[in-house]
Amino acid sequence: MIRFECDYGEGAHPLILERLVETNFEQTPGYGEDVHCARARELIRDICCRDSADVHFLVGGTQANMTVIASILRPHQGVIAASTGHISIHETGAIEATGHKVIELPPTDGKITSVQVESVHARHWSDTAHEHIVQPGMVYISNPTETGTIYSLSELQSLSEVCRRLGLPLFLDGARLGYALEADGNDLTLPDIAELCDVFYIGGTKIGALFGEAVVITAERLKPDFRYLIKQRGGMLAKGRLLGIQFETLFTDGLYFEISRHAVSMAMLIRDALTAHKIPLYCQSPTNQQFPILTRRQIDVLSLKYAFETWTPLDDDRSAVRFCTSWATREEDVRALVEDIRKL
Repeated sequence: MIRFECDYGEGAHPLILERLVETNFEQTPGYGEDVHCARARELIRDICCRDSADVHFLVGGTQANMTVIASILRPHQGVIAASTGHISIHETGAIEATGHKVIELPPTDGKITSVQVESVHARHWSDTAHEHIVQPGMVYISNPTETGTIYSLSELQSLSEVCRRLGLPLFLDGARLGYALEADGNDLTLPDIAELCDVFYIGGTKIGALFGEAVVITAERLKPDFRYLIKQRGGMLAKGRLLGIQFETLFTDGLYFEISRHAVSMAMLIRDALTAHKIPLYCQSPTNQQFPILTRRQIDVLSLKYAFETWTPLDDDRSAVRFCTSWATREEDVRALVEDIRKL
């Protein structure tokens, strides 16, 4: 069975495993105070062109989202997000478990707009009973979105301008950020994101690491006491160097971008085959996730050899499914899938 149902099924890039083995018997300070974490922080600050950024390493995406959001919001506030956003549909109420509501907006191509943010903010404050309603306290987006679409520079600039004018911190979930940055048509860079967002994270779990996310805080008002909150939320890894070593490796010699580019190129082979066979796409994703609309028979045929995810049923016969590629996807496996798509 060839697996395309997720982009984090494999272990870690061989260079990371080599570095973990090489440093296995090192005795270093714990909790992220070691030389590897320090070096990884400097590499990330350099690539983001943000010398003043605070960089913190957490184990996973849900933990990063929960810790960041809970650190920003006051008890009576909620976070604005797309109704299809990861914190809305795939985190088992983690945000709500911290006492904060997710204020959902209907997305377009998985994205929310500055107009929507301004509208929900105005609607709240124009209500004469606004103190009886959860107050919008920040904005959450992900890049790429849950359906693999990406924000443009102009879209992020517009969101950033509105958020700063309204005093709403802007948080970007970058669990798959490398795949967005290497997508065809992308015009965003890490320095752009560091400039326009108050906090974001660079995902490692889905892009070559065994585990780990690098939270980057650029807004001064969000920096104080964040390590206390990491500890309180159970996110402070005692053997912190295991995170530092992984990000140190990913951001040395462009490895993070190289392996992200590979995943996207594999996904484009799948997309081209689907398009050539006139199989419709649920959304136009330029990243590592592809969402063809297949009939029940086509799903049954492909399921004999491939593992992929049913995304959403569309009618009695057709469903949108998801194929994911990753940094470790083998071209021969993709070529086999392409050939079987042609035979459908």
